[in-house]
Amino acid sequence: MRLSLRFIIPLAVVLGVIAYGVITLVDSLELKWFIRDLDMRSKLMIGTMEGPLSDLVSTNSEKKILAYFTRISQDERLYAIGFCDLDNHLLYETQSYPKDVTCQVTTSLSPGSSTMMSLSHGLVYVTSASIESNGRPLGRLLLLHDMRFIQQRSSDTRWYIFYLFVGLAAVISLITVSVAHLSWRGWVSSVRAMLKGERLLASLKHEDHAPELQPVAKDLRSLVQALEADRRMRDESQVSWSPASLRAILHEQLAGDQVLIVSNRQPYAHNWQDQNIVVQVPASGLVSALEPVMRACSGTWVAHGNGSADRAVVDERNHVGVPPSHPTYQIRRVWLTAEEEQGYYYGFSNEGLWPLCHIAHVRPTFRSSDWKHYVAVNERFAQAVYEEATTDNPVVLVQDYHFALLPRLIRDWLPNATIIMFWHIPWPNSDSFGICPWREEILRGLLGSSILGFHTRVHCNNFIDSVDRILEARIDRNSSTISYGSKMTAVNPYPISIEWPIQWIGDQKPVPECRVSLREAYGMPADRIIGLGVERLDYTKGILERFMAVERLLELQPEWIGRFTFLQVAAPSRWVIEQYNHFADQVSTLAEQINKRFGRDGYQPICLRIEHHEPAQVYECYRGADVCVVSSLHDGMNLVAKEFVGARDDEQGVLILSQFAGAARELTEALVINPYDIDQFAAALHLALTMPKGEQRARMQSMRGLIQEFNVYRWAGRMLMDAARMRQKERVMKQVGRASVLS
Repeated sequence: MRLSLRFIIPLAVVLGVIAYGVITLVDSLELKWFIRDLDMRSKLMIGTMEGPLSDLVSTNSEKKILAYFTRISQDERLYAIGFCDLDNHLLYETQSYPKDVTCQVTTSLSPGSSTMMSLSHGLVYVTSASIESNGRPLGRLLLLHDMRFIQQRSSDTRWYIFYLFVGLAAVISLITVSVAHLSWRGWVSSVRAMLKGERLLASLKHEDHAPELQPVAKDLRSLVQALEADRRMRDESQVSWSPASLRAILHEQLAGDQVLIVSNRQPYAHNWQDQNIVVQVPASGLVSALEPVMRACSGTWVAHGNGSADRAVVDERNHVGVPPSHPTYQIRRVWLTAEEEQGYYYGFSNEGLWPLCHIAHVRPTFRSSDWKHYVAVNERFAQAVYEEATTDNPVVLVQDYHFALLPRLIRDWLPNATIIMFWHIPWPNSDSFGICPWREEILRGLLGSSILGFHTRVHCNNFIDSVDRILEARIDRNSSTISYGSKMTAVNPYPISIEWPIQWIGDQKPVPECRVSLREAYGMPADRIIGLGVERLDYTKGILERFMAVERLLELQPEWIGRFTFLQVAAPSRWVIEQYNHFADQVSTLAEQINKRFGRDGYQPICLRIEHHEPAQVYECYRGADVCVVSSLHDGMNLVAKEFVGARDDEQGVLILSQFAGAARELTEALVINPYDIDQFAAALHLALTMPKGEQRARMQSMRGLIQEFNVYRWAGRMLMDAARMRQKERVMKQVGRASVLS
């Protein structure tokens, strides 16, 4: 024992010195990486802001400049924005701008350079840029980036390294204690074997060689693998997100684990049409986002088989390979009776949870019979997931409000599974959610997740507040985690996006030809200006409000009569629900009234098409229209906005976007409106129709660059990387715990 202590104490000292050196080096490298990232972000923002800001400064409109600054500063890492005139006087600044950072203090910064400054709240990174108009300098733009997140990231890294070295110290100490009981010759022989990597691995294969060190060698090997995996787990900003990078995460960081997706809506439906089977892609933002992910992962998608010919194409295990042209993954179809679909889908999900979560002034309806079907269907899908799992620890991505109970049910069937639940619609505040009679059951079901994702931080906070108010759980708001029933759930924002490049663009005609085809398809002249709306016929999408805005535009700007038509593509949705039938009647009636008031021979201001459109048709509309309107009254994200921007490789077109859609927090170059303010809405339409092509290009370039970087593969990859980190941390802690017990 004394011999062991003589070895362990110096070892602890040496490991402590090494750990300190590693932490210092990592801190230095992380700081360099983050500063480089901030420089890139600053250059991008300055390039985007220079044109609009120079125009605003020339007008001396303080209100517009401050509004523009406020919209830009919604970025959570951008602390404040200021503007200095040529005499170093601070003319405009956001509310959070610190008094310590004066124009005189920053005069030493050359245009385009940056520096760090320490303020009372922490470190900020200050970037200075000269703003000019027609070659004439107007002043300097100051961007202040909050660097507190760097300190938090560095703190997390230091703890990971600390845990790693504690584990190494425990394992090495265990080796010391074990070999102390061996003979001198056996001890020397075993140490020599361990110093040779090949013989250490051989000791795992041959029991007759150093059998007493086999458990130690296995633990050491596991920790080495954990260290290697942690080294490969790079920061997401350094990854070029694509199907290949997504597959790499699965194979490298999740060891090729099986991936299962569960959703109510399937990505492909088979239907009978004139005694032939045709394949349709449902109109769904969820499907358009997840289908590229599943093609990259080659897993299994568990969904409700609701196509009229779905049963005719599946095998004996209810599987069918998709996409039909080149199958890369499987759909497992779950069959529901008409009564189950009525209660679970139309009843509890869409008459209860949907209006509860959307602030769209429709009263939610809750029935106990619907709840019973909802519970039964969630149990049915949990059993299907269990049957599809080929291991005891698959990665399961559960989608949306139809399966609030599913994470807990899957956890009961597969305790070691990594369950990622993504809630695609908004989460209401705790007062509104308290309306639900089964609020506790829903929260408990969702807390069966390893990771629970929402589109925005606001929705995450609303969920945490609901748990805090309704359940007895341990909540850590700093790390955004909830501990309930001895299981930890991370609640994080993951803004969903679209694939890049978009598969439907490859076969599309050039934009000029799409413009001609679109106008010919709807009987319009070649010079007709077209506004476009694309969504399901749902009362949350603000369709009535946009029609009223078109009417107001024609009242205020009659020169657009005969020149502008609004094309509304609306996929039929949930016809069996009374509110949806009533809403469809309202939409049709209002369109007829506007057409009767402003229409004439050969011209109608509203072109309403309530029918299913295939993705290729929708993208032709995107490419052929001049303006796209997304006027949601309340929306989680709304991918139509991102699809329109992604479709416009000509860098033309204008996006009008509701401030109540999650996409408005990212696509700040769109014309952001309040859909309830009809006059403002009409003014935005007029501004969009008269916007110069140069301004259209500048706005579209910025939005396309953001969508290219923050695509759907990054969305899925972030969740999978977080899942991999959680798994890795659990494995390391298990190894440390095992080593501690043995010592």
